[in-house]
Amino acid sequence: MGIVLKQSLKNTFFIYLGFAFGGINTLFLYTRFLEDEYYGLVTFLLSTSNLLMPLIALGIHHTIVKFFSSYFTKVEKDKFLSSVVFLPLLIAIPIAYFGNIFYQEIGDYLSEENPIIKDYTIVIYLIAVACAYFEIFYSWAKVQFQTVFGNILKELWNRVVVMLLLFAVYFEFISKPEFIYYLTAAYFLRMFIMMFYALKLYVPKFTFAKPANFIEVLRFSGYIILAGSAGAIILDIDKFMIPGKETLAIAAYYSVAVFIGSFIEAPSRAMLNILQPLTSKTLNEDNQKEVGSLYKKSSINLLLISGFFFVLINTNVQQLFNLLPKEYAGGGLVVLMISFLKMYNGFLGNNGAIINNSKFYKITLPVGIAMALSVYALNKLFYYEFEMGTNGLALSTLIVIFCANTFKLYFVKKKFSITPFTNKTAKMMVIIAVLYFAFNFWDFPVDNIYIWDFPIHPIINIILKSILIVPMYILLIFKFNISPELDILLGKYYNKQSK
Repeated sequence: MGIVLKQSLKNTFFIYLGFAFGGINTLFLYTRFLEDEYYGLVTFLLSTSNLLMPLIALGIHHTIVKFFSSYFTKVEKDKFLSSVVFLPLLIAIPIAYFGNIFYQEIGDYLSEENPIIKDYTIVIYLIAVACAYFEIFYSWAKVQFQTVFGNILKELWNRVVVMLLLFAVYFEFISKPEFIYYLTAAYFLRMFIMMFYALKLYVPKFTFAKPANFIEVLRFSGYIILAGSAGAIILDIDKFMIPGKETLAIAAYYSVAVFIGSFIEAPSRAMLNILQPLTSKTLNEDNQKEVGSLYKKSSINLLLISGFFFVLINTNVQQLFNLLPKEYAGGGLVVLMISFLKMYNGFLGNNGAIINNSKFYKITLPVGIAMALSVYALNKLFYYEFEMGTNGLALSTLIVIFCANTFKLYFVKKKFSITPFTNKTAKMMVIIAVLYFAFNFWDFPVDNIYIWDFPIHPIINIILKSILIVPMYILLIFKFNISPELDILLGKYYNKQSK
């Protein structure tokens, strides 16, 4: 776990730095510098581009991670990279052609309830292309076990750019429509930077020759593109559906709650950046013992970290909403459901990497399709029929992904005879539950403290409660020896400090 822990810590730092910028943008700048309609528009455009991106990428970013380590000579690796890197253009170019022909019809469909969308339909396609090739070159770097720079670009770049552009809007250097176009340009600039970095790490000798297993590569990409598209539907269909029923402002309010709930997934994203190529390598080497070891270690460590942020966020969630304009209040239940889901995702560790990079990867397609259909049907039921509002959207996501994750646990147990459970798992779950219920239903009696009309009493409440939670959580972790890896890491740090 040495390389995993080292790069995961760096990745976690930059992901949380990105979340810090994103939090400032989402909670304060977007809500004050952009009108709710434009904030909702940005949310809709980015979410819809996320739905399109897996189709354009053709699953090549997953294909690179799975197959690169299975080639043992530079000639084989060069044939592989040369044969896959241009494949997404086979999808991107026809989409551009037909999109241009039917631009009017597409714009009319997407903007039926919110006409402002029509003028920005092209942005959806452009961002999808830029993100697709960014992910491809990021995977190019991952298989060289270099994930930190790409992680900075993925997690930090866009949020810093958004902050700068929001201030530019506030000071009237640019208009709100120009904000969207400058943001689109920033996605392309990020893509080119990632491309140059990937080529610096590994420069193939481009050739028209194909690898011997090219048909297998195409078959895998075909499955993954469909599974990836289904996965994108699950993640972003809710933000896509809101403008079809209500105003874009509702999408903005929902996005804030989802952002807060998603904060705890940063450790999972950080660790999986390096776990994916490592898992692929161990599977290609048929090292089942190491696969099982990575599974257990990633699970308990991610549950530990995700649980920590789950407790901190949900016990302070009402105070967080007190910092926002009153229109954004009322998303506490959405935060609870989304954060619980992200914590469960963390508990799975590298489960998804094991399935996607094994010979059983085909199961991802029926599972992904079933999830996409289920979340769409439940969204229609809860959001449209039962009128449950955005709570219904979050509930449908929770139900579908919880069931899918539980199935993945069973599937890996059945096919690989391994589970993520250790003798520390139950203890960790009890610690999380006890601290959540102990601190969730009360706040310190501090209120009505303002500086320049900005409420600071919620911040004081959050700080006071966190001062109690953090040391208790850490004490319990070490008391029950939950993570040997964390003990070793802190031991090394302590030894350095005492020298």
